[in-house]
Amino acid sequence: MSEDVKTTAEASAPAETPAQTAAPATPLTPEELDSIGNEIIAALKTVYDPEIPVDIYELGLIYKVDVADNKDVTIDMTLTAPGCPVAGEMPVMVKDAVKGVPGLGEVTVNMTFDPPWTPERMSEAAKLELNMF
Repeated sequence: MSEDVKTTAEASAPAETPAQTAAPATPLTPEELDSIGNEIIAALKTVYDPEIPVDIYELGLIYKVDVADNKDVTIDMTLTAPGCPVAGEMPVMVKDAVKGVPGLGEVTVNMTFDPPWTPERMSEAAKLELNMF
């Protein structure tokens, strides 16, 4: 499932100014990206929706995971409903779980409701667990 994890293009990095002395990050190899991606996915699978006994990754609440060459991580996610009672807590739970992966830089979690979540986003494993077949 590491195909869901992408590197951030170097073009998105801010232009270097004369005051900046740090060398640009070395691009991640495909093997490094796979390893990091698998660790991030494992961390995401430790976070559960409080109303549904399935982890947020299998529920399809994670829309995008970007890993920059400096190992900063940006996650776009949603909730099962905009009025979810844990809307304020869930991004913090996700950030804390992913920050537990060794060697990562900053972790940013963005909440989006576009597109809205639907049960079709759930994995087959999640549907089986919830008897939706």
